Amino acid sequence: MNLQEFQTQVYPLKNKLFRFAKRLLDHTEEAEDVVQDVFIKLWKRRDSLDEYRSVEALAMVSVKNLCLDRIKMRHFPVENFENHRGYLENLPGDSHEDHESLTSDIRRAIKMLPEQQQMIMHLRDIEGYSFEEIASIINLNENAIRVALSRARKHVREILVKTMNYEYQGD
Repeated sequence: MNLQEFQTQVYPLKNKLFRFAKRLLDHTEEAEDVVQDVFIKLWKRRDSLDEYRSVEALAMVSVKNLCLDRIKMRHFPVENFENHRGYLENLPGDSHEDHESLTSDIRRAIKMLPEQQQMIMHLRDIEGYSFEEIASIINLNENAIRVALSRARKHVREILVKTMNYEYQGD
């Protein structure tokens, strides 16, 4: 793979890779470092990238692994999935303040999920990956991905219902 092919096939992934790293690490500069490290590794392996079925999946797996390594080195919990604003701003009716509150509630609910469910939910619901792509990134079979995503969504929904019922009764 030459420079031009690398720029057209790999470089456009930078925003997607950054969002994924930022969600896992909850730190902008660290996420940028991870993406840069992945690009360097991919560039060094550019001659063998054609052997992979999906360079994007390879890049996502690399980001995931580097992020998990950094998280392990931290020895403290990480806050993930902080921005669902795009979806919420397109909901009809409610005010901006209600959206901010709901965004905050969703963020808190997602943080309560196990790390693997958080990753699956991010890859599927935010990045739009297929189950097959997620399976190759997380190294699980597609059925396990579907089950984990279903459980994650159900858990988030239950937490939000409880939160909304509590707030409603408090008014």
